[in-house]
Amino acid sequence: MLKAGIIGLPNVGKSTLFNAVTRSHKAPAANYPFCTIEPNLGVVSVPDPRLPQLGKVVKVNTLISTAFEFVDIAGLVKGASHGEGLGNKFLSHIREVDALIHVVRCFEDPDIVHVTGTVDPVQDIEIVMTELVLADMETVKKRLEKIARDIKRSDKHALQEAQLLEKFQAHLNTGKPANTLALQLGPEEKLIVRGFFLLTDKPTIFAANVKEGELAAADTHPQVTKVREYTRAHHGCETVVISAQLESDVADLSPEEAQEYLKELGVKESGADALIHGAYHVLGLRTFFTFNDKELRAWTIPAGATAVKAAGTVHTDFERGFIKAETVNWEDLVKEGSVGHARETGHYRIEGRDYVVRDGDVLLFRFSV
Repeated sequence: MLKAGIIGLPNVGKSTLFNAVTRSHKAPAANYPFCTIEPNLGVVSVPDPRLPQLGKVVKVNTLISTAFEFVDIAGLVKGASHGEGLGNKFLSHIREVDALIHVVRCFEDPDIVHVTGTVDPVQDIEIVMTELVLADMETVKKRLEKIARDIKRSDKHALQEAQLLEKFQAHLNTGKPANTLALQLGPEEKLIVRGFFLLTDKPTIFAANVKEGELAAADTHPQVTKVREYTRAHHGCETVVISAQLESDVADLSPEEAQEYLKELGVKESGADALIHGAYHVLGLRTFFTFNDKELRAWTIPAGATAVKAAGTVHTDFERGFIKAETVNWEDLVKEGSVGHARETGHYRIEGRDYVVRDGDVLLFRFSV
């Protein structure tokens, strides 16, 4: 299962947010640095309004969402790349996740200590990213040392690696994250770079954490505006606005009660839901559906996955003995109102093993083993 790691400085709301999105109270949330030491793990269901609509059409009550894992990682401080705070332990936990959710504090509160003494979200981002860039520079240096002998004997792959490593070394030396250079590379080069395991090359989304009362007018919030402009310009990343405390407060309510509470505050959508969808997107994931007479289930695949690989997600036998996939777009199925009618009107198609599955496809696999 893919993992999204929640990172940021201490006391910015990471653990509170983790508890909200995982609907748990696993992570201690306290007003002092490093109240989280060991990472907390929780499985997060991806909210999908398509499931209940499809459930009515295929006439099943058991709806199973797709999911991925969220990891609450200890707060980072200046000097972490040299062992300050939880230093190397923190960085090793980041290496283990597939994407990053960088929480940034955009609220004033004299009762909640800020590690630098001043609430400045851009400065906070720079502190964290500087440490990750420094860690990546060390990774590049060690990798070059490791392949030095292979370079001397003109090994083709080592020479390719060295050329890319030197590019990244120069780029990182300017203080820029690896992902802004990776965007300029071709598919083959990106595949090689993936093997470097650079922290600043991980897909990242920023979460601007505001007070509950500021959420409805977040688009004009000066700190949020700064974060959005900065992250787009310097990291090529998007920012989601959340109120971690609000999300934590509504996590224990029923969906109907939570929606009513948000409505009273003038908020259209849960920030936690937007964050989950954002993380799902930056991980490059897509969803397809299968159903039988008992359940309707959502499945996760990487963008660009073929029908045969999607079949293997459901069961290895499906991939091994794949014959074909009967496919219908979820909107067409809902519009037609029944499987039978969707078939009669020609919305179902027969696709082969190399068909690239689209987000929202409803699939029925035929196989023989």
